[in-house]
Amino acid sequence: MMKYQRVLLKVSGEALSGSAGFGIDNSILEEIAKEIVAVAEMGVEVAIVVGGGNIHRGVSGAIKGMDRASSDYMGMVATMLNALALQDCLERKGHFTRVQSAIDMREVSEPYIRRRAVRHLEKKRIVIFAAGTGNPYFTTDTTAALRANEIGADIILKATKVDGIYDKDPMENKDAVKYDQLTYSEVISQGLKVMDTTAVTLCMENQMKIVVFNFFEKDAFKRIIQGEAVGTLVQR
Repeated sequence: MMKYQRVLLKVSGEALSGSAGFGIDNSILEEIAKEIVAVAEMGVEVAIVVGGGNIHRGVSGAIKGMDRASSDYMGMVATMLNALALQDCLERKGHFTRVQSAIDMREVSEPYIRRRAVRHLEKKRIVIFAAGTGNPYFTTDTTAALRANEIGADIILKATKVDGIYDKDPMENKDAVKYDQLTYSEVISQGLKVMDTTAVTLCMENQMKIVVFNFFEKDAFKRIIQGEAVGTLVQR
C-alpha cells in the first residue's frame, strides 16, 4: 500500500559529493539512483529537483565578491551537470528519465513545460528539473516548492544527511533535539534551517507537506512512500 502516488524529491548537490565535499562521488550517485529506481518501480511517479552546491553555490560566490546574478546563473548551470549525471545513472539502471531545464539547453535537455512534465510522470518516467527556476535570487529549495505545486505532487521529500529537523545543528551539538512534526509557522518563527523562507511560505500557502529525512538511512525513501513515519514532517 502506497501513501503517496506522485512525489517530488529534493536532492542537494552536497549529497552527491559524499565525503569529498565537492564534485560527484560515483558510489554515492549509484546509491541514490538505486533508491530512486526502487521507488519508481513500485509505480510511484517521481520528480526530482537537484541542487548544484557541490560544484558552485550562488550565495557563496556573491559573498566572495562576484555579482550575485552571475553567480546564481553559474549555480543553475551546475545543477544541469548533476542532473545529467543522475539521468545517466538512472537510465543505466533501466528506467526512462527526462531532464527539463528552466534555462534553454536543448542539446542536452527539454525546456521546462509543465504539461509535458506531468505527461512524462503519467508515463512513469522519472523527471529531473534542472537550472532552478531560471531566475537568480531563488534557491533550488524554492524550485522544489514551485515545481511540486505545479505538477500536483502529493508531498516534497527533502533528502539530507541527517534524519530530520533539529532545534540546532546535530553535527555540532550532541544535545540537539529532533522534531517529529512541525508546522510551517514553527519552522519560520524558529528560524529552522529546513528550506529557505520563500520555499516554506509557498508550501504553507498551498498546503504542500514536506518531509525532511536522511536519504542514506536504509530504505528510508521507500518507507516514507509506504506511509511510515520517517524523518520530520512539516505541515499545517
